[in-house]
Amino acid sequence: MTIETRPPSAEVLAEYATVPIAFDVRSVFDVVRPSAEAGGLALRERVVDVPYVKDYDALDGGPAGWPRQFDLSHWGLFVARETDRVLGGAAVAVDTPGMDMLEGRPDLAVLWDIRIALDSRGQGVGAALFSAAKTWAAARGCRWLKVETQTVNVPACRFYARMGCTLGALHRFAYPDLPDEAQLLWYKPLGPPSERDDARLVERSGRRQNAPRVGQAEVHAPLRIGSHCPANAGFGCPMQPPSGAGVRTATRLTPTFAPTQI
Repeated sequence: MTIETRPPSAEVLAEYATVPIAFDVRSVFDVVRPSAEAGGLALRERVVDVPYVKDYDALDGGPAGWPRQFDLSHWGLFVARETDRVLGGAAVAVDTPGMDMLEGRPDLAVLWDIRIALDSRGQGVGAALFSAAKTWAAARGCRWLKVETQTVNVPACRFYARMGCTLGALHRFAYPDLPDEAQLLWYKPLGPPSERDDARLVERSGRRQNAPRVGQAEVHAPLRIGSHCPANAGFGCPMQPPSGAGVRTATRLTPTFAPTQI
């Protein structure tokens, strides 16, 4: 397998889009209040009664629509390939006017998209693409890689946690047309520990961000991840945090998840 860095031309985006981003939703995270005494919020996994397919491309038009939304001249586009077959792809945005997810910060990069072919999931393709994305962003002076997902994408949450991302913010009302979904924003530090500033994760502009893939973050602290699903949940359950570590501020939370097929 090779990871190629490609220009975001129409031809390359068309090839990139041949990899589906759709996934089966078999369980979701519910945002709950653990108890009146504990305060804060928790994410509790629940198996859905009827599994369904979530397809982000069907919502926003997919890669073909990106040039109409943004100037892609400062984007990094990565393609995982084996001989002539595309296994997956990732897109990273920096210095992009009109992209509210970047918060106007030159030290922030956004992992706008990552997708793996169905028969290549669980084989390290996602990890290789994520590594290429963070290396590319760090080489451009970025100190953080920011990623958005939703409470319906449990496999992605496990993947980002495994990649060393911190769950920095949760916004329950980011998607007015999708009231059953809450936005989760993950952050991956790219610099050495001495150069990191976790406090900056909670600096928010208060503006609505680009929908439907992007929404404004709202920090809730303390935020807890709990494990409350049956053992036969389709993607497994998050593991219970160790004793004494059940409640942490949202900007410091690094939940531990069971393995996933990404």
